[in-house]
Amino acid sequence: MFKEFKEFAFRGNVIDLAIATIMGATFNTIVSSLVDNVFMPIIGIMMGGISFEHLILKIGAAEIKYGLTLGAGLKFILVAMFLFMVIRMINKFNAKKVEAPAPPPAPTKSEELLEEILKALKK
Repeated sequence: MFKEFKEFAFRGNVIDLAIATIMGATFNTIVSSLVDNVFMPIIGIMMGGISFEHLILKIGAAEIKYGLTLGAGLKFILVAMFLFMVIRMINKFNAKKVEAPAPPPAPTKSEELLEEILKALKK
C-alpha cells in the first residue's frame, strides 16, 4: 500500500497540480491586493467617495449590508478582467514563440522521375 501511495504521490501530474495550487493561491493574494488597494479605492472616488462597506439598508433592527455584496461582485468582475488580461498576454507571448512549420522538402531526383513515369502512364 505504501508503494502504491508513493507512486501516486510522486507522479508528475500530482506534483504539477500541487505546484499549480500553491502558485494559484499566491497569485490570488496579489490580485486581491491589487483589487482591494488600487482598483476599489479608485472606483470609490469615482462614485463620490462612497465606500461599499458603508452601504447598509436598515429595516427595523436588521441591517442589510448590500454594499458588501456589491463590492464582492465588483471585485469578482475586476479579478476576472485582470486574469483575462494576464492570460491574453501569456497567449500572445506563447504565440510568438511558435514557429511556422517547415516547408516540405523538395522531391528527390528519383521521386521526380517516378512522377514523370506516372504521368506518362496516365496518358
